[in-house]
Amino acid sequence: MMTTEEFKVDDKGQIASVGPLNYKVPGIRNIPRQMNVKLLKYGEGPKTVYSAKGIGEPPLLLAASVFYAIRDAVLAARKEENLTEDYFFKCPATVERIRMACQDKITQKVKN
Repeated sequence: MMTTEEFKVDDKGQIASVGPLNYKVPGIRNIPRQMNVKLLKYGEGPKTVYSAKGIGEPPLLLAASVFYAIRDAVLAARKEENLTEDYFFKCPATVERIRMACQDKITQKVKN
């Protein structure tokens, strides 16, 4: 969510990212090989099924921590290159944005 799909709109306001040709679709290799999940039978919310409200929110809200971890890594890389740390890093943190934000002699060639 924070690293693969970038919502793009063209000059006419139409959605430009309408298929897998325009963005990276998560695949089978994007999930862990082993993932252990348990549902709690006895939660604090007596009116919900196994405290179901808490099941959907953590993946959505905690996904932001992935973006901020990547942003901090980008800022650290910029600092190593003696670049300004005053840099606005946009979400989603796509591979292209990460690479171009970590400026070096290779990315300078792309900009010219």
